[in-house]
Amino acid sequence: MNKKNIKVEKQASKEEKEMNFFQKSLKKYKERKAKRKEKQKQMTFKENVISWTKTIVGALVIVMIINGIAIASFVVPTGSMENTVMTGDFLFVNKFVYGPTTPQVIPFFNIPLPYYKFPGVKKPKRDDVIVFVYPGDRDEIKAKEFQYYLKRCVAIAGDSIYMKDKELYVNNQLVPLAKNGKYLIDHNNQPATFPFGKGFTFDNYGPVRVPKKGDVLSLNNSNFYEWNIIIQREGHSIEKNGNLITIDGKATNSYTIEQDYCFGLGDNRDNSLDSRAWGFIPVENVVGSPIIVYWSWDTNLPFSELFKKFSSVRWSRIGNLIK
Repeated sequence: MNKKNIKVEKQASKEEKEMNFFQKSLKKYKERKAKRKEKQKQMTFKENVISWTKTIVGALVIVMIINGIAIASFVVPTGSMENTVMTGDFLFVNKFVYGPTTPQVIPFFNIPLPYYKFPGVKKPKRDDVIVFVYPGDRDEIKAKEFQYYLKRCVAIAGDSIYMKDKELYVNNQLVPLAKNGKYLIDHNNQPATFPFGKGFTFDNYGPVRVPKKGDVLSLNNSNFYEWNIIIQREGHSIEKNGNLITIDGKATNSYTIEQDYCFGLGDNRDNSLDSRAWGFIPVENVVGSPIIVYWSWDTNLPFSELFKKFSSVRWSRIGNLIK
C-alpha cells in the first residue's frame, strides 16, 4: 500500500469520526428534546403553574435589574416639560450616569423596594434634564406613593436662586429659558408654597439657597417650619416647644445638612408643579437622564379606540434627543 492510499484512508477515517460525532450529538439533542416534551405532557396542572410562575418571575427579575443598572423606560404623564418633552412621549432613560441602583420598584405593581445606589459617573449639573424619585409634597416626610418625576435641574447644592418677573437668576446670573421651554400667561401670581411662609409667587420667587452637605442652619421660631421637613427626611426627629427646639431629643439652635440637593423647574414654567411648590430634590433621589424619544402618542385615548390611538402617533417626535 503506497503512501497516497494510506493518506486517503486516514482522511476518510477522520471524516467518518466527525460524521459519527455529529450524528451522536444530533441524536442526543433529539433525545433530550423528546424527554422534555414527554415531561411536559406528564406535568400536572400544579407543576405547569409553578413552571410558568418561575418563568414570569425570572423575566421580571431581569427587567428590574436592567431598569436599575442601565436603561429604563419612562412615559411622560404631564405637560410640565413642554415642549422639550410632550405628554405621551416614551423615553429611554440613562440610569448609569448618576449612579445605577438595585431594583427600586416591582414592575406593573408599582410596589417600592429598599434600594442601594452605586456611585455614578457624575452628579446632576445645571441645565440637565433629570428623572428622580419624587420626595413628596412640601409637608410630607415621605411621598404617599412611589413616583418618578421629570424636571430640569436649574440649580445645584450651594447655589442661590431667585426669579424676578419670570426671569430666572442663579448666583445672580440670568439663566435663559430652555430652547423649547415656554410661558403660558403674562403674569402668574399663583402662590409658590415652598418654602413655608415666605409669600413667594411663581413669577417672583426667592432668593433661596439650595442646601449643600455641611451647611449649618441656624434654627429659630421664624424658620422652624421652613426646615423641619428636610430634617425629618434626613432621618431625625425635631420638635418645637415654645422657644425650645429639640432634634433627636436634644436642645439645639442649629442643624448640619447631611446631603446635597438640587432645584428643579419645568420648562413649561406656568404649568409646572416643581420645586417652587414642593421643595428641594435630594441628589440621592436623582436616578437618570432621558436620552431619546422612542415612541409618542396620545396616552389619554383608550385602547378600545385603537384606530384613533394609532392615528395620534407623533412620528416627528420619534428619535428626538432630549436636551
